[in-house]
Amino acid sequence: MANILTDINNVEQQQQNSPNKSNDNKMIVDKNEHRQQSNDTNTNNNNNEMKQWTLNDFEIGRLLGKGKFGNVYSAREKRSKYIVAMKILFKSQLLHNNVTHQLQREIEIQSHLKHPNILRLFGYFHDEHRIFLILEYASKGELYTLLKKMGRFPERQASVYISQIIEALNCLHQRNVIHRDLKPENILLGSKGEIKIADFGWSVHAPSSRRETMCGTLDYLPPEMILQRPYNHYVDLWCLGVLAYEFIVGRAPFETKNSFETYRHIVTLSYDMPNHISDEAKNFIQRLIVKEPVRRMSLMEARHHQTAEELYEAFKLFDQDGNGFISSKDLREALANLGERFSKDVIDEMFNEFDIDSDGEIFIDEIITKLTKSTNQK
Repeated sequence: MANILTDINNVEQQQQNSPNKSNDNKMIVDKNEHRQQSNDTNTNNNNNEMKQWTLNDFEIGRLLGKGKFGNVYSAREKRSKYIVAMKILFKSQLLHNNVTHQLQREIEIQSHLKHPNILRLFGYFHDEHRIFLILEYASKGELYTLLKKMGRFPERQASVYISQIIEALNCLHQRNVIHRDLKPENILLGSKGEIKIADFGWSVHAPSSRRETMCGTLDYLPPEMILQRPYNHYVDLWCLGVLAYEFIVGRAPFETKNSFETYRHIVTLSYDMPNHISDEAKNFIQRLIVKEPVRRMSLMEARHHQTAEELYEAFKLFDQDGNGFISSKDLREALANLGERFSKDVIDEMFNEFDIDSDGEIFIDEIITKLTKSTNQK
């Protein structure tokens, strides 16, 4: 993919050197995907071709939304009649706000993501003053608009949305991508009302390092960001809990009239839990809105929350010292306390069966993974 930063900074020089060519417009896109919506989650495709685009290849439609650096329009590719969303950004605004690196990172990350609950970025091109991002068209608009219209979502509807967000986050985290700005405004709805996570402007690819940049939206910031501590993908789990709360209640849990109070409420976990929220939903939210990042419920636990809660109660019986995992010593002591007598070899065999990563510690998500695989094989 062409370096978007170089494109912006050198565009004037390019025009001087090539007066007969006003664009350097490149996009890698599968021709079949350009003609029809694809839900293929594989990122490898051997049929990709290099295609050069210009604005003349598209018919621009109505305005879909306005942003700080440009606008989003519906558009139709003339040859295939395929409907897309065209995000038009102004280079002067990007340079003035020093966000060219951020845009480059957004393009590099989002263009490699293929998942039914993540908005596709098919490619980009540019002219002298603007950059055009060719995006999947989410016909039902922002989830935020629907939430404001309804006031709050019924728990069943919220549960469907949260389940789809979990699947999208699982795709991101498997690829070592942290979104860092999950909120209703950054979630769109497809033609069937399905979730489409969008706006990867604050996302980052972090395969090993812990991040320190404070970013995102105030009401969704996790404590570790506010306290300026290094963080990782657990920040998205915090946002998942905040989203679940906002879907069911109709407002963010730490929302106040001023920034200082919001900061204080976040770091002290000060929020109310309205009576209309079910016990299961309360538990789901409370397992994610946790100050200590490593103690937040994993995506695997969140995916199987109801089953996970039953397992978690049993898990605590075996976690003898309450440190969040079961050691072989914990297992022996717990079985002895329950009056069960097994030989050391049998206990070791039981332990190794659930210690999937063979690190000498069994975590709750390893148990869920093991039981899920066993169920699927039946």
